[in-house]
Amino acid sequence: MIIKKILLFVASIISLFILFFYFSIVLKADENNIKYYSKDSGTLAIMYHRFEENKYPSTNVKMEIFKKQIDIIKKNNQEFINLSEFDKNFENPKNKKKILLTIDDAFYSFYDKAWPYLKKNKIPFILFVSTEPVGKYGYMNWDQIKEIEKEDFVTIGNHSHSHEYLVDLDFKNFKDDINKSIKIFKDKLGYNPIYFSYPFGEYSLEQKIYIQKNFKFAFGQHSGVIDFNKDKYELPRFPINEKYGDLKRFNFLINLLPLQYKSVLPKDKFITDKNNPPNMEIEFFEKQKNINNLNCFSNEGNEWKKSNLEFDKNKVLVKFREKFNFRRGRINCSLNDEDGWKWMGFQFSVKTN
Repeated sequence: MIIKKILLFVASIISLFILFFYFSIVLKADENNIKYYSKDSGTLAIMYHRFEENKYPSTNVKMEIFKKQIDIIKKNNQEFINLSEFDKNFENPKNKKKILLTIDDAFYSFYDKAWPYLKKNKIPFILFVSTEPVGKYGYMNWDQIKEIEKEDFVTIGNHSHSHEYLVDLDFKNFKDDINKSIKIFKDKLGYNPIYFSYPFGEYSLEQKIYIQKNFKFAFGQHSGVIDFNKDKYELPRFPINEKYGDLKRFNFLINLLPLQYKSVLPKDKFITDKNNPPNMEIEFFEKQKNINNLNCFSNEGNEWKKSNLEFDKNKVLVKFREKFNFRRGRINCSLNDEDGWKWMGFQFSVKTN
């Protein structure tokens, strides 16, 4: 009888210890939105819009350049990642760099110029569609979207209904816009995509939380390399256009590694007059060496200059010089580390009058 009580007592202690250990890990991971530091080669997402629409150089790329960019990726022995694999293996560090092609807006020039090339070479990509302009002049129609969606290397993503500046909408109108896009996708394709792309890369914390309830991943328009510690609803992408599509630059960026961090403040990337400029703090993993060699550049005052940084062990405080004037404030940081160049970027959506 005594032995039985002792065994029950020991079993209870072990059970409590296991529960304590489990919840400690879960709570810690949830608190920091992290797993652990790893030699993750990452997934580099590249963002395109228009093809051979030369009167829009800020969102256009020439097919000749696009094909050369694809060749550079192949010559670097880097692999294009299918979105099903991206979803399945997001939680796992990548031993080899993956490249993710993303196309925003579903312009007709994509269907006419780039789609035949991607189809012939079976290169996986995701097409983000705003439902309101579908079928209008300059955009793909639903038959064309359904045509490419049938291919197993193609994924369709949600890009809102209106493609308006969503941070300018009150929360009710924002929800109405997202819900309308979801309804249309379900009517036209039979499902709502699990991937979302913020129009112009702009969002508030309140909007991001709503997106979390309806999607599995969301992409912004800030630069950086995706690692398994990144917030699934603030995923970075490198924009490619005529200005930023230079082949030398392209070759550099596709070899970048993720600059991993534990957390970043402020959590809300939407700033108003009350917190412009924001107080920004980036906490890195203790295993990340050479943090003191970090270089950042930011565009407050509508002028790109080197950022003022203060280092405190594994934390970096960013001291912005003045307010962000334009509706999108950016900061990009790089670190020439032992295993190569690492990069991260952030975008603030600035309330405008």
